[in-house]
Amino acid sequence: MATVVRVTATPEALAVIERLQAEHGALMFYQSSGCCDGSSPMCLVEGEMRLSPTDVRLGEIGGVGFHMSPSQFAYWQHAQLTVDVVKGHGDSFSLESSLGLCFVTRSRLFTDEETAALAHQAVPQFGLHAST
Repeated sequence: MATVVRVTATPEALAVIERLQAEHGALMFYQSSGCCDGSSPMCLVEGEMRLSPTDVRLGEIGGVGFHMSPSQFAYWQHAQLTVDVVKGHGDSFSLESSLGLCFVTRSRLFTDEETAALAHQAVPQFGLHAST
């Protein structure tokens, strides 16, 4: 049975991630849960934000860990998230804002087949050890 990917990124977002990595080094993503710019993915220098021991690591995009709170995961667990990038200024804490860009999260519900596969797949890792 194939592994279901919980988070992915568009080619445009991956190009911006690569550019930000070249400029800032190791990065991390955190899906915010309503502060400042609503619910958006924040791209930060790795370690710039302390993760909670209960935060969920959904996976990686462009080699960068993607995290969210347990309450956000409870909401998004039935959907695949796709990080995209658009022109504009979103969360001023996110690194891409200095480029006049804004990462956004798009989603789609998992298919019945993907949902069945997820039943046999490990729950995303929890805790600080998952961010390495």
